[in-house]
Amino acid sequence: MKHIFNKGKDLTKPTFLMLHGTGGNELDLLPLAGMIDDEASVLSVRGNVLENGMPRFFRRLAEGVFDEEDLIFRTTELNEFLDDAAVKYDFDRDNIIAIGYSNGANIAASLLFHYQNALKGAILHHPMVPRRIDLPDLTGKHVFIAAGTNDPICSPLESAELQSLLENANANVVLHWEHRGHQLTKQEVDAAAEWYQKL
Repeated sequence: MKHIFNKGKDLTKPTFLMLHGTGGNELDLLPLAGMIDDEASVLSVRGNVLENGMPRFFRRLAEGVFDEEDLIFRTTELNEFLDDAAVKYDFDRDNIIAIGYSNGANIAASLLFHYQNALKGAILHHPMVPRRIDLPDLTGKHVFIAAGTNDPICSPLESAELQSLLENANANVVLHWEHRGHQLTKQEVDAAAEWYQKL
Protein backbone atom coordinates (compact mmCIF):
# COMPACT_ATOMS: atom_id res chain seq x y z
CA MET A 1 0.00 0.00 0.00
CA LYS A 2 1.32 3.47 -0.86
CA HIS A 3 2.25 5.18 2.39
CA ILE A 4 4.50 7.52 4.36
CA PHE A 5 6.21 6.63 7.63
CA ASN A 6 7.58 9.37 9.90
CA LYS A 7 9.45 8.09 12.93
CA GLY A 8 8.44 9.97 16.07
CA LYS A 9 10.58 11.61 18.73
CA ASP A 10 9.17 9.37 21.48
CA LEU A 11 9.01 5.70 20.52
CA THR A 12 7.08 4.75 23.65
CA LYS A 13 4.08 6.65 22.25
CA PRO A 14 1.53 5.04 19.92
CA THR A 15 2.07 4.96 16.18
CA PHE A 16 -0.71 6.91 14.46
CA LEU A 17 -2.29 5.17 11.47
CA MET A 18 -3.69 7.98 9.31
CA LEU A 19 -6.59 7.06 7.00
CA HIS A 20 -7.92 9.71 4.60
CA GLY A 21 -11.43 10.31 3.31
CA THR A 22 -12.67 9.66 -0.25
CA GLY A 23 -10.51 11.46 -2.79
CA GLY A 24 -7.75 12.13 -0.27
CA ASN A 25 -4.25 10.70 -0.07
CA GLU A 26 -1.53 9.86 2.42
CA LEU A 27 -0.57 13.55 2.83
CA ASP A 28 -4.04 14.81 3.82
CA LEU A 29 -4.15 14.01 7.50
CA LEU A 30 -0.48 14.53 8.42
CA PRO A 31 -1.27 17.95 10.02
CA LEU A 32 -3.88 16.21 12.20
CA ALA A 33 -1.28 13.85 13.65
CA GLY A 34 0.84 16.83 14.67
CA MET A 35 -2.14 18.52 16.33
CA ILE A 36 -2.88 15.42 18.41
CA ASP A 37 0.69 14.42 19.35
CA ASP A 38 3.71 15.83 17.53
CA GLU A 39 6.05 13.28 19.15
CA ALA A 40 4.28 10.13 17.95
CA SER A 41 5.34 8.08 14.92
CA VAL A 42 3.02 8.36 11.93
CA LEU A 43 2.09 5.77 9.31
CA SER A 44 -0.14 7.40 6.72
CA VAL A 45 -1.69 5.16 4.07
CA ARG A 46 -3.40 5.70 0.72
CA GLY A 47 -6.46 3.60 -0.08
CA ASN A 48 -6.01 0.98 -2.82
CA VAL A 49 -9.42 1.46 -4.46
CA LEU A 50 -10.27 4.14 -7.04
CA GLU A 51 -13.79 5.51 -7.44
CA ASN A 52 -13.94 7.85 -10.45
CA GLY A 53 -10.22 8.47 -9.96
CA MET A 54 -10.59 9.18 -6.23
CA PRO A 55 -8.68 6.97 -3.76
CA ARG A 56 -10.78 5.07 -1.21
CA PHE A 57 -10.12 2.21 1.18
CA PHE A 58 -12.92 -0.04 -0.13
CA ARG A 59 -15.61 -0.05 -2.78
CA ARG A 60 -19.19 1.05 -2.24
CA LEU A 61 -22.29 0.20 -4.23
CA ALA A 62 -23.90 3.62 -3.65
CA GLU A 63 -23.66 6.52 -1.19
CA GLY A 64 -23.74 4.91 2.24
CA VAL A 65 -24.00 1.36 0.82
CA PHE A 66 -20.78 -0.58 1.28
CA ASP A 67 -19.55 -3.46 -0.87
CA GLU A 68 -19.22 -5.84 2.09
CA GLU A 69 -17.13 -8.43 0.24
CA ASP A 70 -14.61 -5.76 -0.75
CA LEU A 71 -14.72 -4.23 2.74
CA ILE A 72 -13.75 -7.58 4.28
CA PHE A 73 -10.97 -8.11 1.70
CA ARG A 74 -9.56 -4.58 2.13
CA THR A 75 -9.74 -4.77 5.94
CA THR A 76 -7.69 -7.98 5.84
CA GLU A 77 -5.26 -6.35 3.39
CA LEU A 78 -4.77 -3.35 5.69
CA ASN A 79 -4.35 -5.54 8.78
CA GLU A 80 -1.65 -7.58 7.01
CA PHE A 81 0.01 -4.38 5.81
CA LEU A 82 0.20 -3.22 9.46
CA ASP A 83 1.87 -6.51 10.42
CA ASP A 84 4.51 -5.99 7.71
CA ALA A 85 4.97 -2.26 8.38
CA ALA A 86 5.57 -2.88 12.10
CA VAL A 87 8.47 -5.19 11.21
CA LYS A 88 9.83 -2.94 8.44
CA TYR A 89 9.77 0.27 10.49
CA ASP A 90 10.33 -1.34 13.89
CA PHE A 91 7.31 0.03 15.76
CA ASP A 92 5.13 -1.70 18.35
CA ARG A 93 2.38 -3.59 16.50
CA ASP A 94 0.27 -3.58 19.67
CA ASN A 95 0.41 0.20 20.07
CA ILE A 96 -1.33 1.60 16.98
CA ILE A 97 -4.06 4.26 17.17
CA ALA A 98 -5.94 4.82 13.92
CA ILE A 99 -7.02 8.36 13.04
CA GLY A 100 -9.50 8.28 10.18
CA TYR A 101 -11.91 10.61 8.45
CA SER A 102 -15.08 9.46 6.65
CA ASN A 103 -14.06 6.51 4.43
CA GLY A 104 -10.83 6.23 6.43
CA ALA A 105 -12.78 6.18 9.69
CA ASN A 106 -14.95 3.40 8.25
CA ILE A 107 -11.99 1.14 7.44
CA ALA A 108 -10.55 1.87 10.91
CA ALA A 109 -13.87 0.85 12.49
CA SER A 110 -13.83 -2.25 10.30
CA LEU A 111 -10.40 -3.21 11.71
CA LEU A 112 -11.93 -3.04 15.21
CA PHE A 113 -14.97 -5.04 14.09
CA HIS A 114 -12.96 -7.84 12.47
CA TYR A 115 -9.65 -8.08 14.35
CA GLN A 116 -9.42 -8.00 18.13
CA ASN A 117 -5.78 -6.92 18.17
CA ALA A 118 -5.52 -4.77 15.03
CA LEU A 119 -5.63 -1.47 16.93
CA LYS A 120 -5.08 -0.22 20.46
CA GLY A 121 -7.60 2.53 19.81
CA ALA A 122 -9.07 4.84 17.21
CA ILE A 123 -10.11 8.42 16.55
CA LEU A 124 -13.01 8.20 14.10
CA HIS A 125 -14.14 11.41 12.40
CA HIS A 126 -17.63 10.95 10.88
CA PRO A 127 -17.67 7.14 10.67
CA MET A 128 -20.53 4.82 9.78
CA VAL A 129 -21.24 1.31 11.05
CA PRO A 130 -19.05 -0.82 8.73
CA ARG A 131 -21.07 -4.05 9.10
CA ARG A 132 -23.69 -5.40 11.45
CA ILE A 133 -21.89 -8.44 12.86
CA ASP A 134 -20.79 -9.87 16.21
CA LEU A 135 -17.70 -7.98 17.37
CA PRO A 136 -14.64 -9.42 19.09
CA ASP A 137 -14.04 -8.55 22.75
CA LEU A 138 -12.63 -5.02 22.67
CA THR A 139 -11.83 -4.73 26.38
CA GLY A 140 -9.07 -2.16 26.87
CA LYS A 141 -9.63 -0.48 23.49
CA HIS A 142 -10.31 3.27 23.46
CA VAL A 143 -12.38 4.92 20.72
CA PHE A 144 -13.21 8.58 20.10
CA ILE A 145 -16.04 9.26 17.64
CA ALA A 146 -16.58 12.76 16.24
CA ALA A 147 -19.99 13.24 14.63
CA GLY A 148 -22.09 16.03 13.18
CA THR A 149 -25.70 16.57 14.22
CA ASN A 150 -26.45 17.77 10.65
CA ASP A 151 -24.26 15.27 8.79
CA PRO A 152 -26.07 14.42 5.51
CA ILE A 153 -23.87 11.36 4.86
CA CYS A 154 -23.72 9.82 8.32
CA SER A 155 -26.88 10.28 10.39
CA PRO A 156 -26.67 10.90 14.15
CA LEU A 157 -28.50 7.58 14.64
CA GLU A 158 -25.66 5.79 12.85
CA SER A 159 -23.05 7.45 15.09
CA ALA A 160 -25.01 6.46 18.20
CA GLU A 161 -25.39 2.88 16.90
CA LEU A 162 -21.64 2.62 16.32
CA GLN A 163 -21.00 3.82 19.87
CA SER A 164 -23.46 1.26 21.21
CA LEU A 165 -21.98 -1.65 19.20
CA LEU A 166 -18.44 -0.82 20.35
CA GLU A 167 -19.51 -0.37 23.98
CA ASN A 168 -21.36 -3.69 23.91
CA ALA A 169 -18.03 -5.23 22.84
CA ASN A 170 -16.45 -3.64 25.97
CA ALA A 171 -14.59 -0.78 24.28
CA ASN A 172 -14.31 2.58 26.05
CA VAL A 173 -16.08 5.03 23.73
CA VAL A 174 -16.48 8.81 23.74
CA LEU A 175 -18.96 10.30 21.26
CA HIS A 176 -18.31 13.98 20.55
CA TRP A 177 -20.94 16.05 18.74
CA GLU A 178 -20.47 19.13 16.58
CA HIS A 179 -23.49 21.04 15.28
CA ARG A 180 -22.12 20.74 11.78
CA GLY A 181 -22.27 18.51 8.72
CA HIS A 182 -19.76 15.98 7.39
CA GLN A 183 -16.77 18.34 7.39
CA LEU A 184 -13.78 17.78 9.63
CA THR A 185 -13.59 20.72 12.06
CA LYS A 186 -10.74 22.06 14.18
CA GLN A 187 -13.04 21.87 17.21
CA GLU A 188 -13.45 18.10 16.88
CA VAL A 189 -9.69 17.63 16.33
CA ASP A 190 -9.02 19.68 19.48
CA ALA A 191 -11.54 17.51 21.36
CA ALA A 192 -9.81 14.37 20.05
CA ALA A 193 -6.43 15.72 21.19
CA GLU A 194 -7.83 16.41 24.66
CA TRP A 195 -9.26 12.86 24.79
CA TYR A 196 -5.93 11.37 23.67
CA GLN A 197 -3.94 13.24 26.34
CA LYS A 198 -6.02 11.46 29.03
CA LEU A 199 -5.33 7.93 27.76
